[in-house]
Amino acid sequence: MGILDDIKNTVSQAVFTPSTLMSGRGGLHMAQMLLCLVTFVISAFRGGSSHTYWNYAMFAWSFCPIMTLIITIVEMLKLDILLVLCMDWKDFTTGMAMSSALMTVSVAIFYANFYICRTCLHGWIVSAFAFLSAIVYILEVVKDKIFDKSKGSYLSALPGFMKVMEAFVSCMIFVSLTGYRDSFPLILCVIAYAIPFPIIPIIIATNILKKLKNCLPFNLDRFVFIFLVISVVLYVFAAIMWPIFMFRHNPRPSDCPPSYCIWAIQFMVAFFTYVNLILFVLDLIFTLLGICGFKRS
Repeated sequence: MGILDDIKNTVSQAVFTPSTLMSGRGGLHMAQMLLCLVTFVISAFRGGSSHTYWNYAMFAWSFCPIMTLIITIVEMLKLDILLVLCMDWKDFTTGMAMSSALMTVSVAIFYANFYICRTCLHGWIVSAFAFLSAIVYILEVVKDKIFDKSKGSYLSALPGFMKVMEAFVSCMIFVSLTGYRDSFPLILCVIAYAIPFPIIPIIIATNILKKLKNCLPFNLDRFVFIFLVISVVLYVFAAIMWPIFMFRHNPRPSDCPPSYCIWAIQFMVAFFTYVNLILFVLDLIFTLLGICGFKRS
């Protein structure tokens, strides 16, 4: 009965509070949703594109405001009081702000790189709104981490944010993949990129949902350690094979423009491969230290 009484008391505290929209946090959320919506609409007005970076940008400008809208509705109805029973809501919202900042900053840079030119007024307008969208998400992260001194339990702390970074860099690799279909070793590299990717969100979700984590019949940290060992091996393989079989008979063309060049995009895959390899190695070291009983600051 004690648990039921706690739930009843928590439910009784959940009330409609539109005043949250007038706070600094609420104002940032409104600005984030408005700017992302405007950026999405203006970019869509230009017309569709088969370019993977354009598709990624459109996804980011829809996913980020939708998550912000969900967070705003939950906090406006005080439903976060209920969610505290199974998760660290403050950690989740700060982690989502950090993830959204990463996505909006990256798409702003990509869009400006590929679609801005001296006579491209539309590209300039979209890029301006894209950078404004990124700035308001960065402001929320600064507010949470510096001014409010929010200390996350997982997602906005080092272990969870490293998983977010690994998933983010993996997305950058998949967005940049091109020119691999005729080479079996490069196809194996794509498989190496694909194997760890779907497991990362599962690890993140399991750590966020504290009740679910406590119900697992195995030690999650040891599972994560095994996962990271496999990921490091896969990325070491890709880090060796991708540059060899992609660039061995494929030097940089002399007419490769800085704004758009297939060779440069293929090089970005190699670059992000090494970035993710470093992230996985660091994550593996921190996880091993945690299993051995060392405290992470």
